[in-house]
Amino acid sequence: SAGVQFRVRNASRLKRWNYNLWQRRGAKVAAARMRGRRARRVSEFLAWLFLGRSLRQKLGMSRIRVALSGAAPIAPDVLEYLWSLGIPVREVYGQTENTAMATATPADAVRIGRVGRPLPGVELRIADDGEVLVRSPGNFLGYLSDEAATQAAYVDGWLRSGDLGELDDDGFLAITGLKFSPFVRDAMVIGDRRPYLAALIGIDLGMVSMWAQQQNLQFTTHRDLIEKPEVRRLIDSAVSEVNRQLDEEEQLQGFELLPIDLEETGALTATQKVRRGMAAAQFQDLIERMYAA
Repeated sequence: SAGVQFRVRNASRLKRWNYNLWQRRGAKVAAARMRGRRARRVSEFLAWLFLGRSLRQKLGMSRIRVALSGAAPIAPDVLEYLWSLGIPVREVYGQTENTAMATATPADAVRIGRVGRPLPGVELRIADDGEVLVRSPGNFLGYLSDEAATQAAYVDGWLRSGDLGELDDDGFLAITGLKFSPFVRDAMVIGDRRPYLAALIGIDLGMVSMWAQQQNLQFTTHRDLIEKPEVRRLIDSAVSEVNRQLDEEEQLQGFELLPIDLEETGALTATQKVRRGMAAAQFQDLIERMYAA
């Protein structure tokens, strides 16, 4: 959505007016659809005709009828934006160890920021420390030739997800912990045997580069970009927003920006999860800097 809006700001006045008008109408249509209701068909058709149709084609999404989002957090504003274009993205949650899916968002009860309800046959509960536990016929039998890891993955027959979450009164699951800004690609919270929590943060190079261009910031390399005081303030603002949603003992007291994409270092798994041990070893100097300040 940021890429589209960047281009719209550089478009003609008529195109900007058309975009803003029908994007707002599309958002109203989307709000009704999320509640399982039909909006006025004329408004829905006109929003599609004057904006949704052409924009979906440019995004390569013209044939999408249902889209699922999982594996990594997605920003609420991105979900709302896609729905406004008539692309009904529904969040799902799971992991390889429970056959990929444990929850899914119902088509007629979309709650932005929550990843749906348990699928049939799946049970969820939240442990005392906030960890999401899953009991399901889809839970795996174990890791090949690693009995110790298999036992560590379960507690009293429940699969330990490794994620922090909460269930509301209607059974919808929200994954909590660090909420990602569109400018943040990776974040690794540090705190074991340390006086407070801090984080190594990897920027989303594409999004931050686009933002920097809008701010007329000149830069050359990834490292040059993260050393800009303006970029530091941008990420500090994102961290502050996260902290407002957390209890005091869970808040981040510091952070450092990674000078390289974690994927290039080999510190990401195939499913884009951080290999904490590898990342901690590679960036030990940054970690020490966070706690020396």
